[in-house]
Amino acid sequence: MILVVDPHSGIPVYRQLVEQIRFSVASGLLKAGEEIPSTRALSAKLGVNPMTVSKAFGLLEEDGVLERRPGRPHVVRAQPQRASRLEQLARALRPVATKVRQLDLEPDAAVRVFRELLEEEKR
Repeated sequence: MILVVDPHSGIPVYRQLVEQIRFSVASGLLKAGEEIPSTRALSAKLGVNPMTVSKAFGLLEEDGVLERRPGRPHVVRAQPQRASRLEQLARALRPVATKVRQLDLEPDAAVRVFRELLEEEKR
């Protein structure tokens, strides 16, 4: 599991962790029963306060994404069938579409930029 946090993004680090783990589970990158690194290990790896990781894990437990096992690492809980991958993509792109409208950009120009970014990732 690869997690990346940006303390300068304006989004709280715990929220970044929650969203990335939630996305990894929903997309199938993390499977039911798979262990998540411990709070201490993850906080050391990311260079963040252990309480930040603990807060993220607590929210994911409340949402039924993770299961706490005393003295052992958290595991991914079995998830009910969720939205399709295209629905997940649409949800992720909704704020981008809003930004395109706010910047008064032509949709074709925005799509062109998106395609370029996708091609960039292939290299």
